[in-house]
Amino acid sequence: MELWLPLDSYEHQHRYKYTALYHALRDAIHAGTLVEGTRLPSTRELASQYDMSRGSVAQVYDMLLADGYVEAHRGRGTFVKGAFRIEAQGEQEAVIQLSPWGERVSRLDTQKRTESVSVQDRHIIDFHVHRMPAGHFPTSEWKSALAAVHRSDWREQSGAAGDPELREAIASHLRWTRGIQADASQIVLFSGSMQGITLLAQLLIPEGAQVILENPGYQGIAHAVNACGGRAVPAAVDSQGIIPEDWNAQTLFVTPTRQFPTGAVLGLDRRKTLLAWASKRNAVIIEDDYDSEFRWGGRPIEPLKVLDREQRVIYVGSFSQTMIASFRLGYAVLPPGLVQPLLAAKALYEPVPPALLEQRALAKFMSRGGYLRHLRRLTRLYGERHAFFVQEMVHQLPEAFTMQPGDAGLHIYATWNGSPDGFLKFKTIAKEEGVLFRDAERYQLIPGPPAVCFGFAHLEKEEIKEGIRRLRLAWEKSTFSFH
Repeated sequence: MELWLPLDSYEHQHRYKYTALYHALRDAIHAGTLVEGTRLPSTRELASQYDMSRGSVAQVYDMLLADGYVEAHRGRGTFVKGAFRIEAQGEQEAVIQLSPWGERVSRLDTQKRTESVSVQDRHIIDFHVHRMPAGHFPTSEWKSALAAVHRSDWREQSGAAGDPELREAIASHLRWTRGIQADASQIVLFSGSMQGITLLAQLLIPEGAQVILENPGYQGIAHAVNACGGRAVPAAVDSQGIIPEDWNAQTLFVTPTRQFPTGAVLGLDRRKTLLAWASKRNAVIIEDDYDSEFRWGGRPIEPLKVLDREQRVIYVGSFSQTMIASFRLGYAVLPPGLVQPLLAAKALYEPVPPALLEQRALAKFMSRGGYLRHLRRLTRLYGERHAFFVQEMVHQLPEAFTMQPGDAGLHIYATWNGSPDGFLKFKTIAKEEGVLFRDAERYQLIPGPPAVCFGFAHLEKEEIKEGIRRLRLAWEKSTFSFH
C-alpha cells in the first residue's frame, strides 16, 4: 500500500524535493500519522511513487536516522523510532454546529456501562441479563445451515427489506407461534430491534408531539423518542400491565405480552381498550415483543397485532436473545401503507442489508426446524432455572423483595420491601460480597420505589444458589428496618 504524503504543499515551501520529503515525513511522525514501529516504504517504492531518485530518498532516510526519527534494520527495512507527537501550536479546533437532532442525540446517555467489582479471590456472580451462553446454542446445526447457504447462490441482492427467504420463514414462524397472519412483504429486517424502533420513531413522531411510554419501561425507546424531539408521557403500569387512558397522543410504545421490565401480562380487556383508543385518536401502536419466545407456564395471550383490525399496530420482534451473541437481528411487521416509507428511510442508512449470508442461514435453520427445536430446549432449561431461582429467593430471602409473578422471559422483576436508603446500603454490600444485579431505577421515567431485575438464564443452579446466599448475607449486614 502506498504511503500518502501532502508533498505538493511542502514543495512550495522548500527549494529541493528531497528536503520537502524530509519535512513531510518528519511532520507526519510529529503528528502521529506515522506511529512508532511503522515500517516505511523501501527507497525504491517511495522514489517511484514521488518521481524521485533512489539516492534522494536514501538521503532523506539518512537525515531522519541522524535526527533520531527512524531506525534501520538490515534485511527488514526502516521503522519509525519512538513517539515524537508534538501538539500543533496556535491551532484551534473548529466548533461544529449540530442540527437540533444532533444536539438531542449528543445529550443522550446511550453508552452501556460495566460495573467494576474489587473482590479479592472471589467468583463474581452477575444477575444482570446476559446474552445466551455459547454452550446453549446448537453450533453444529448452525454451521450446517451456513455451509448449505455458502454452497448456494446466496449473493443475490435482497433490497433494504432484507433476505426474502428469511422474511418468509419469519412470517411462517409468527403464524405458527403467535397467530399473526402477516405476509412476508410486510416484514422488514433490521440490525437489532432498536434500529427498527429508532427508524419508526423518526417516521412517526413530529417534533414536540406527545408519545406514550410505559413507566417503568425500556430506556432505549425513551432515547429514540427524545432524539426525534418527541415528548415522552409516562403511562402508569400495575400488576396487569399498562393502565389505559384517553391520552392526547398519536403514538404508543407498549410491551403487552410481557411488560418490560415488570413482566406483567396485559389482559384481553386492556388490549381491546388500547385498540379502541388508537382508533379514536387515529394513533399508531408499536408493540415490542422482546423476549416472550421463552414461556414455561400459563396460556399465551395473542399479541395486539392479532386483534388489530385497522392496521394500526406495528409488531417488533428480535432474535437477539435466541441466537449467538455476535448475531443481531430484529424485524417489524408493518401495516401495508407503512412498508414503502420505512424501506425508503432504512435505505438511507443501509442500502444493502448487512450479514446476508447469516440471514439466509437463519432462514435455512428455521425451515429445517432447527430453530424451533432450539427454542424448546432453551425453554425447558430456562424454565428449570426460573423455578429454581424463585424457590431459592422464597427460601433464603423472603423478607427483602416481592417478586412479580411471571411465566416467561429471561429476568425476574422484584420490588424492594424496605426504604430507599436501605436499598442503597444493601446494593453496596451485595457488590462487596461479589454479587451484581440490575437496579431498575434506570427504567423509570419518573422516580419510583426501588426495584431490581434479576437475570438467571445464563447461570448454573449452583451459581444461583450461591448468589442468593450472598444476597441474604448482604441483607443481614445492612441492618435496616422494614417498619
